[in-house]
Amino acid sequence: MNETVRIASGGSVMRQCMDADNLHRRLKKIVGQVQAIDRMVDEDVPCEDVLAQINAAKSALHRCGQVVLEGHIKHCVRDGIEHGDADKTIESFTKAVERFSNMS
Repeated sequence: MNETVRIASGGSVMRQCMDADNLHRRLKKIVGQVQAIDRMVDEDVPCEDVLAQINAAKSALHRCGQVVLEGHIKHCVRDGIEHGDADKTIESFTKAVERFSNMS
């Protein structure tokens, strides 16, 4: 995929913005956590333990979002301000932060 291609939302192609291998590792761990939670339900594990694991998975997913947002700032936002339309870049960044902050 050409790195200069822009996606419909106006952002850059995701792979150029972050360490994709790091993100994939994190996501695979989260998938494992969610699968373990699913097994816990079948194994009649106490509710408190299930909730603790759900919280751990939620925190890990939130951290993935932080990694994406950080990459977006360091690459997409910087590039947009330096080489593009600063106002449009700031507007797009604001929307991204709003979406991320609504994840909790």
